[in-house]
Amino acid sequence: MTRAKESSKGRVAILMGSASDHGVMRHAAQALSSLDVPYVWRVLSAHRTPDDLAKFVDDRSRGIRVWICGAGMAAHLAGAVAARTADPVIAVPIDSGGLGGLDALLASVQMPPGVPVATVAVGEAGARNAGLLAASILAVSDEALAGRLRALREEMAGKCRAADRDLDRSI
Repeated sequence: MTRAKESSKGRVAILMGSASDHGVMRHAAQALSSLDVPYVWRVLSAHRTPDDLAKFVDDRSRGIRVWICGAGMAAHLAGAVAARTADPVIAVPIDSGGLGGLDALLASVQMPPGVPVATVAVGEAGARNAGLLAASILAVSDEALAGRLRALREEMAGKCRAADRDLDRSI
């Protein structure tokens, strides 16, 4: 499924609260692309474009089944999406203020009961894990995708084993 990000339909939506979040959120896109998972991505703000966000989330014809939301500071994007859909929502807290992303992390994990948002680490590692988590969620009903995820895990294990073999154990 090449060029998934250019399609108007995707199984995953990557939303950014600001264009400045792109540098972090591209890691989610790269993780999805590496697994051939189609996605769309948009800049939609819970505060600046709430009507546009609502319209996008409410349009089920897009085929979106998992939402990845990256935002900093107040980080309301994931909660705003979770309030409008029963689909899985994953928050990626972004360091965009003076608190190292802690503000965004706390805002993301403090959701009220009944409106769940899964939250990953702050920044690029979190964005990559968000892409992998979205793929894992979809893989529950997609054996081919589950196989690609298993192959990725084995590749990572192989790199770790190679590093262990190459390690100079002399002190």
